[in-house]
Amino acid sequence: MTDGTKHLPWLYAVSRVVLRAWLAWKFKVSVHGVENVPATGGVILASNHASYLDPPLLGVPIKQRDVRYMARDTLFRNPVVSWIFHRIGVVPLSREKGDVGAIKTAIGLLKKGACVCLFPEGTRTTDGHLQPAKGGIGFLIAKAGVPVVPVYIKGSFEAFPKGAKKMVSHPITITYGAPIQPGELMLHDERGKPDFDAIGRLVMDRIARLQPALPASLTASETHPSA
Repeated sequence: MTDGTKHLPWLYAVSRVVLRAWLAWKFKVSVHGVENVPATGGVILASNHASYLDPPLLGVPIKQRDVRYMARDTLFRNPVVSWIFHRIGVVPLSREKGDVGAIKTAIGLLKKGACVCLFPEGTRTTDGHLQPAKGGIGFLIAKAGVPVVPVYIKGSFEAFPKGAKKMVSHPITITYGAPIQPGELMLHDERGKPDFDAIGRLVMDRIARLQPALPASLTASETHPSA
């Protein structure tokens, strides 16, 4: 588990520049609303997840601060990847075991003022549509008590979907929405206890609202539920 003690800001900065240049060369990327990401203080970036491209796409437009990520622990088995991930501040997460330690680490980082990226769906979509938030996301958000910036990435599914062997050039649009403030995330059930599932649904709804408008010719029966 990394708590950031191995984090090397200079390596993050170099990686960001290299990835930014590569993404600009490989894809036609347009960015909207990046000014919605606060320059200081703890904040969560909550994005849809359609491709392995999503983490760098989400982070490289943000010049004002580093973005910390949570990634499944199996990716750390490669020693080179593990060395890099630890030093750019990636937190390993065991999805199968429900990694309480990683969640606590993320909450600790947020309370110290970090910018942490989360993918509430937990895994990449297989059909390009949004999925419901996984359990635990609402708990993390509630306990962190920081603003949540919803983000929608369009085009990464077409460029490099789950199961694909290679990437294809495809236009990609990244939209950062207005922050959801902590007070709006204080949702409770009928017993007055924190409703973590409702928090997850609220965040997914805000992500869904950032999707480009569907063509008028599409009927409601032809669309896929957001969450």
